[in-house]
Amino acid sequence: MSITIRRAVPKDAAAFARIMGDPAVYPGLMQLPYTDEEIWRVRLADNLAPGKTDLALAAELNGGVVGTAGLHPAGAHLRRRHVLMLGISVAPQAQRKGVGSALMAAMCDYADRWSGALRIELNVYSDNLGAIALYRKFGFTVEGTHRGYALRDGAYVDSLSMARLHPNPPRIGSA
Repeated sequence: MSITIRRAVPKDAAAFARIMGDPAVYPGLMQLPYTDEEIWRVRLADNLAPGKTDLALAAELNGGVVGTAGLHPAGAHLRRRHVLMLGISVAPQAQRKGVGSALMAAMCDYADRWSGALRIELNVYSDNLGAIALYRKFGFTVEGTHRGYALRDGAYVDSLSMARLHPNPPRIGSA
């Protein structure tokens, strides 16, 4: 059982919509239910446009897309260009099979070795213990709690802000 991580492309839109629209997945995401394949097709095509710095990844297991992940600029502000925002989702049948870890490893590698990022940030619901454990495994720490952060299934729920600083920030090499 081999996990393949690759850049997501517009033809993955149906899989992205299926995974993030799964009733066992979207309550753990900061996304709304009833996701749309066409919206994902446009987003994924936009990510591939020249000059875009967003990274969207797809995880394949047994020939099918079972996981998604993204790194996105924290914003256009010059003083925050060293920061990336992270998002990840894994289909229920692929959870606890290494898919999340493979996606996190690929995103951290990309951020550390290729993007010039110093900091990766994310928000996670405070009761999403599996996701929190995964993030901690990759060096993320809790920086704060947002009370009543988001409406989920008719109730306001808390979120944790987590971040990971580059473990070995780049320096100018010696010649």
